Amino acid sequence: MAKFKPGDLRNVALVGHGGSGKTSLAEAILYTTGAVDRLGRVDDGTATMDYDPDEIRRKMSINASVAWCIYDKKKINLIDTPGYFDFVGEVRGALRVSDAAVMVVDAVAGVEVGTELFWGYVEEYGIPMAVFVNKIDRENASFDRTMESLRANFGVKVVPLNIPIGEEAAFKGVVDVVRMKALIDGKEEPIPDDLAERVKGAREALVEAAAEGNDDLLMKYLEGEELTEEEVVTGLRESVNSRKLIPVLCGSSLNNQAILPLLDVITKFFPSPEDILPKEGKNPKTGEEEERPPKADSPFSALVFKTMADPYVGKLTLFRVYSGSLHSDSHAFNSTKGKLERIGQIYVSKGKQQEPVDEVSVGDIASCAKLQETGTGDTLCDEANPIVFEPIRFPAPVYSVAVMPKTKGDEEKISSGLSRLTEEDPTLHVSRNPQTLQMLISGMGEMHLEVITDRLKRKFGVEVTLEEPKVPYKETIRGTVKVEGKHKKQTGGRGQYGHVFLELEPLEPGKEFEFVDKIFGGAVPRQYIPAVEKGVREAMQEGVLAGFPVTDVKVTLYDGSYHTVDSSEMAFKIAASMAFKKGCQQANPVLLEPIDRVEVIVPEAFMGDVMGDLNKKRGRILGMQSKGGMQVISALVPHAEMRRYAIDLRSITQGRGLFTVEFDHYEEVPANVAQEIINQAKKEKEKEA
Repeated sequence: MAKFKPGDLRNVALVGHGGSGKTSLAEAILYTTGAVDRLGRVDDGTATMDYDPDEIRRKMSINASVAWCIYDKKKINLIDTPGYFDFVGEVRGALRVSDAAVMVVDAVAGVEVGTELFWGYVEEYGIPMAVFVNKIDRENASFDRTMESLRANFGVKVVPLNIPIGEEAAFKGVVDVVRMKALIDGKEEPIPDDLAERVKGAREALVEAAAEGNDDLLMKYLEGEELTEEEVVTGLRESVNSRKLIPVLCGSSLNNQAILPLLDVITKFFPSPEDILPKEGKNPKTGEEEERPPKADSPFSALVFKTMADPYVGKLTLFRVYSGSLHSDSHAFNSTKGKLERIGQIYVSKGKQQEPVDEVSVGDIASCAKLQETGTGDTLCDEANPIVFEPIRFPAPVYSVAVMPKTKGDEEKISSGLSRLTEEDPTLHVSRNPQTLQMLISGMGEMHLEVITDRLKRKFGVEVTLEEPKVPYKETIRGTVKVEGKHKKQTGGRGQYGHVFLELEPLEPGKEFEFVDKIFGGAVPRQYIPAVEKGVREAMQEGVLAGFPVTDVKVTLYDGSYHTVDSSEMAFKIAASMAFKKGCQQANPVLLEPIDRVEVIVPEAFMGDVMGDLNKKRGRILGMQSKGGMQVISALVPHAEMRRYAIDLRSITQGRGLFTVEFDHYEEVPANVAQEIINQAKKEKEKEA
């Protein structure tokens, strides 16, 4: 493959709501440019970009997928991203290494929830964008209605570069308002008479937008002079790159119609890697901020934006080069981990096809296999000139389930498989609850975790079932009591004798446990006191109400007795355990539940419904504030009520709500709720017995 200068590269992410046709658009671009010799289709399972078995089976994108093509002597790296919220981590990784984005919008549905979410992501990364209004040939499609929807939702200067010739079944091409030509079946034709007035108005708006991108052009325009086509292109490029203007195009990706104008926008208006500002990072040795200009003679630096398990080459690491170049069969320094990595063969991707190359240079996207230490978000660089780029910020998981093996003895295989999958997917977290002893997997939603279990089965040959996680309840006491515990047993030989007096009293929440030794005069010999504490600690593992661990209790050993022959550590441990359990029953035991601090971000229209739902969940609203056109609700909510909140909130807000949750404290369970929990715990114990 020929080597491309940074100015001849374009890195573009395709983003948009699920089902808007991003993958079909990628397929149409690849076919139109000759990168592939057949037009792949998602529904047929033949798409170049959707090659993962899960994607083929579900007929939807799950992973960000990379493919390159050449148009107008420019190399375009396309990153096709998923549109469903469960896989937003893939979108964030793709946008981080892209220099521009194409927002794909359904001409029937208009602006959807995913359009809003991913539009916000593009703005966060501050990269230029174009909109492609897709499916213009579908029933009920409307370009004008979609334009109104874009203007109403985003309040930015969205300007059409295309006018559709016909809509729905009558769609047959577009008028390219920049070149003032009609494009029908890929051929240039005169503009239809019935569109002349409309095209004239669109052209005036376009020229005005182009003039605003450049001071010299604006002066010429205001003086009434006509701008040449070259000047219009120059002005539009500057307006697009400064994000003053978002060009809108339309077409049908499935039928490969009106793809060329979009390719013209990508190559003529979108920035190349050499147009972007130097990449900033920190020198790991000095902690000082440094820059890497996007030049071939700068020291090598790159950011890893995705890690995947390729069935043919093993673990594959995808990265974007920000400066310098990297050769196959060389070394690169992982400055994030402080490790030197051996670089084997470097590849450029076209879906699942990996094409070997000798070198990858500044601005390009490539991959290499079998890196030992490197993960998503790590920086690779020249060891003599180290730099660490800010890692990719992935959203925190919002939905957790417990993983149970279908076959006994598969626990180790599950653990190993999940560990490998977390390398691929930074939005997947695996943990073990020390109290419930359940293995938990946490992700972005139900579908995300279903895909993870499918991969466990397909890649690692292990089947699991998913269950709702148990709530880690605890127990404590509200009263103070003094109790006696005596363990006396006489058998044929040496007997057992342990005798203690304990005082139990509640501690401040969060103090967990305090043991005080107040023995005087040797009533309990020194060597047995640790056994008393051990007996209490063991008894605390299973409370008297429902078998949950006991917490926030102070235990004082203040008296006891012993036998010179029959006393032992075991006897005192048993005596202490008996005393503690008896004391708990007498000291007004109560059930405690974990309380989460929740922050919900929703559009104002849904605020009432969300607050009503939090109240139903026994939540306490702490406050509300406005933030960037959204409402932020802070609340304390019992953890038991939050286990399916990711699904509930998505339903209430039509997917527009976001939330974060973290453990805050333990609190007493209301009596009516506590009784239900106690009854349920007893039933489960009876089953186990």
